[in-house]
Amino acid sequence: MAPNAHGAGDIQAGKDLFSARCASCHHVGPSARAAFGPQLNGIFGRKAGGTEDYRYSDAMKTSAVVWDEASLRAFVQSPAKVVPGTKMRFWGISNTKQIDDLLAYLRTFQ
Repeated sequence: MAPNAHGAGDIQAGKDLFSARCASCHHVGPSARAAFGPQLNGIFGRKAGGTEDYRYSDAMKTSAVVWDEASLRAFVQSPAKVVPGTKMRFWGISNTKQIDDLLAYLRTFQ
């Protein structure tokens, strides 16, 4: 396992990807709070639409999604396929390695 690896992904590569593709809307870390999108601390195991400090779309609030490895992977690939009507404006990431890295990084904020 590489020094920065967590599971199947590389944490540093995930951090770099988060900074480039996610950080303009989402925050993580000790001072994270909702911005243009919800904060992502503790995302694994959380129900979609489940933070108090963000105004979610009705589609997200009423979805039955609980964020786990499979649902996050699918959502990052294609948000509108997982939660039709989501207000998240993101085309998705199709590169499996990048998704592995991103999820490894997000796991560090559990």
